[in-house]
Amino acid sequence: MHTRQEKMEAFGRLLDVMDDLREKCPWDRKQTNESLRPNTIEETYELCDALMKEDNMNICKELGDVLLHIVFYSKIGEEKGAFDVADVCHKLCDKLIFRHPHVYGDAVANTAGEVVQTWEQIKTKEKDGNKTVLSGVPDALPSLIKAYRIQDKARNVGFDWEERRDVWKKVKEEITEFESEVEHAYADETATEEAKAAAKQHATEEFGDVMFSLINAARLYKINPDNALEHTNQKFIRRFNYVEAKAKEKGQDLKDLTLEQMDAWWNEAKKLG
Repeated sequence: MHTRQEKMEAFGRLLDVMDDLREKCPWDRKQTNESLRPNTIEETYELCDALMKEDNMNICKELGDVLLHIVFYSKIGEEKGAFDVADVCHKLCDKLIFRHPHVYGDAVANTAGEVVQTWEQIKTKEKDGNKTVLSGVPDALPSLIKAYRIQDKARNVGFDWEERRDVWKKVKEEITEFESEVEHAYADETATEEAKAAAKQHATEEFGDVMFSLINAARLYKINPDNALEHTNQKFIRRFNYVEAKAKEKGQDLKDLTLEQMDAWWNEAKKLG
């Protein structure tokens, strides 16, 4: 690993490269906050993918791509006279110090749970902190992650189940309500289009309640629902790819296979892990 001095020199080198690109490269020179934003989102997801796969080589690479965007936005801010990368670093350090009074002050916290317990209260005391408990949840978060963060923030101020097993009653209640609404939505084929649309909307809302309650259950049992779902996505991809490969091996098209044939290969994939 590198020394502290080598790390500082590497960061300085990155700033020098950014200055060069902004001045000399036509593409880099024309970029704005708005034009970079879609790329930032893509790079963040690529980093998340590498993290899920524990792919250290690509984690390192994708961290670099994300860091480039941080430095790029800081350079644009500097050109506008609004802020520079030093301001970004200082604001971050100031925030971290303020939010860790058990490290930089007289407060005491012996467990991670104790730290989390006071986290939201500390954030509301910051000069530019959250004005309400839920205002710190970004509107642009993917819905599944947003639901988890909403619930987690509410928990930090005591709005939560007293016993986590009590959540299952709510989950079952929401599933029953969704089942009832979805059956109603497709029961009357003679209903007007307006009535069908209204029924489908009710079923959609109930499905949202089911998902919200399941996410709540996952949180209570310390399972990250987004990670859990991604693991299942990857598992499905591996097994489906196996089925597709077996079909090609037999010279068959997936569309011509029966469900029983596909199930047999699917079960083979499961046994192979």
